[in-house]
Amino acid sequence: MCVRLAATALAMIVTLPLTVPAAAQQDLFQDRLGGPLPSPSITTPNLPPALPSAEPDAQLSLSALLSGPGTPLRQGLAWRVYEDRGDGTKPSIIARSAEAEPHFTLAPGTYVATVTYGFASASKRIVMGGQPTTETLRVAAGALKLSGAVGDQKIPPAEVLFSVFVPVGTNSEGRLVRSGIKTGELLRLPEGTYHVVSTYGESNAIQRADLRVENGKVTEATLNHRAATVTLKLVAAAGAEAFAGTAFSVLTPGGDTIREAIGAFPQVTLAEGDYVLIARHDGQVYTREFKVESGLDRDIEVVAKSG
Repeated sequence: MCVRLAATALAMIVTLPLTVPAAAQQDLFQDRLGGPLPSPSITTPNLPPALPSAEPDAQLSLSALLSGPGTPLRQGLAWRVYEDRGDGTKPSIIARSAEAEPHFTLAPGTYVATVTYGFASASKRIVMGGQPTTETLRVAAGALKLSGAVGDQKIPPAEVLFSVFVPVGTNSEGRLVRSGIKTGELLRLPEGTYHVVSTYGESNAIQRADLRVENGKVTEATLNHRAATVTLKLVAAAGAEAFAGTAFSVLTPGGDTIREAIGAFPQVTLAEGDYVLIARHDGQVYTREFKVESGLDRDIEVVAKSG
């Protein structure tokens, strides 16, 4: 009897539920971890401070004036805008315009604006910082306007051309500025002295002059030639019809060839002076001496006769 009661008691002890107060459980948990835990909380991440907004593109407005008189330039302009990286490399062109007052939209940075007016130019370094900018460039320039004449008679524009040089040292034709300039054409140039060569016709009728160009002024000049235009003919008799296909050579008295031409009656413009004319036709050669007088255009006939 006693044994049964003991076994029953033991069973009862084993099956009793183990209940631990909540506070005690917390204490046990804290003891195992070495102390109380902090209460959880929600915090915002540590972000870097916001960067300032980038500067926007802005408009650059340009215009040009003549140095001296300050006259606005309205035509004949060529604008270029270069990006200046500041690293010693050659600046690159990022914009062009031929307007009198161009406008360019540019990002913040450093630029070089240039304007060309004929052979004169000006440039300016510009820093863009997100704000509209207006700049005026001053161009030191004048102009040449040329024509030719023989005595009181103007030379037709189609018969005369001009070349302009910059003297270098004692060489008046040191550096060619431009050739093939026509009568009345406006040649825009930096201020300075220039050497002008006028060629009347295609031979030796040439005149030269040194001309001064001043800022803001147009220098008009007429170069006066002492020359004439002669018509070359090979005829059987004075006043007769000219032979076609004749080859002519015009020489100086010393034998230097000035001009060669082929035809029945070619025209040659020559400077005033003495000449020798040689005509070749059908294997025969004929010669004649003649004189050119300034302003006296006339026929020069060579009579085809033996001897």
